[in-house]
Amino acid sequence: MSRLKPIFAISIVGLALLACGTLPQVNLSLGTQATAVSISAAGVAVTPAVPPTLPPSPTPLPSAMIQEADAEERLLINLYERVSPSVVSIQAITLVEGFEHPALPEGVPTPQFPNGPFQQQGEGSGFVVDTEGHIVTNNHVVVDTTGLRVTFFDGTTVPATVVGTDPDSDLAVIKVDVPAESLRPITWGDSDRLYVGQRAVAIGNPFGFENTLTSGIVSGLSRSLPAVTGYRIPEIIQTDDAINPGNSGGPLLNSQGEVIGVNSAIVPNFDAFGERSFLGVGFAIPSSLAQRVVPSLITEGEYAHPWIGIEGMDVLPEIAAEMDLPEARGALVIRVIPGGPADQAGVHGGEREIQLMDRPVAIGGDVVIGVDDFEIRRFDDILSYLSRRTAVGQEIELTIIRDGETKVVKLTLGRRPSTADLR
Repeated sequence: MSRLKPIFAISIVGLALLACGTLPQVNLSLGTQATAVSISAAGVAVTPAVPPTLPPSPTPLPSAMIQEADAEERLLINLYERVSPSVVSIQAITLVEGFEHPALPEGVPTPQFPNGPFQQQGEGSGFVVDTEGHIVTNNHVVVDTTGLRVTFFDGTTVPATVVGTDPDSDLAVIKVDVPAESLRPITWGDSDRLYVGQRAVAIGNPFGFENTLTSGIVSGLSRSLPAVTGYRIPEIIQTDDAINPGNSGGPLLNSQGEVIGVNSAIVPNFDAFGERSFLGVGFAIPSSLAQRVVPSLITEGEYAHPWIGIEGMDVLPEIAAEMDLPEARGALVIRVIPGGPADQAGVHGGEREIQLMDRPVAIGGDVVIGVDDFEIRRFDDILSYLSRRTAVGQEIELTIIRDGETKVVKLTLGRRPSTADLR
């Protein structure tokens, strides 16, 4: 295409010049060779042309920049070679009782489907944590399954059984029966020492594409996500790593190849067929929580979460104004669960309702501003403290504001019940 443009331009110029009756000198440049054509009424003479002036050559990249780029590649290649043998693909089989086809336009016959039950397969990821065959994944990958298969890096596929599950943290442990020398356990990292902006790497099986590596950064910290139980999971890591359906249960890694999180959820982008895909916001359960939950799942099959027994929310400016608080800070106790630790300790819930964002909110209860020596600025801070530093049966001190006065209330943490038991 680049060579057609000068010829076309000359043709147009030629037509214009003939119409005008004058024939000035025209310079042609067609890339590799250049000539000067002198045109006159007597004839045509061809003479050598001065080579066209070329733009200056790009400035070479500094060797330090090239070495840095090479180092980045080598880091990811090395990380993948070390860690990918620890990551597995999980095929989860469930029994579906039947399929009810949506209503079709009148006159269109409804397709016939088997009455069931029939098998349906889902995909997930996981990673080896010891040489006894234990593998960590998400609870939502294995819940309600009738069969599990695990495929290793080398293509070996074996059956697996569920050892323990914790819906409150969306974590689960499954087990395979393979020789210890065939297993390569991961190394745990410390999610409590993460910084926004540091590298984050995911290895998993998005859409069934096994052993896929993607790289990004830690985009945010101290998020919280709702669990299927109705409670919230604290200290969630946000990342821009490309993680998609099938990555669930796989590891989120730091630059050293240590597991800093368990990939669990995304903010989805739905296509025309209702399929979910990555939109740039993913979430991982922190390794600090996983390291507390997983050993209990292996030995007990479950995990006991510490529990205060309150429902609450952040103190918003509107609430602070209504309650005559010095600032919008702390966690407002809206409701105290009857018979729970907070109820036994005498914590007060809301006494009157106001409309806040078009819904009623009970205010006038205690405002928690501290747990032991930990400052509470929002409700999720309570969840974080309980998750990181407490256990069932431990006594804690709540610093509260009640009727304008600061008080300290002692209580003993109980075991979190299921939300069904609280109804």
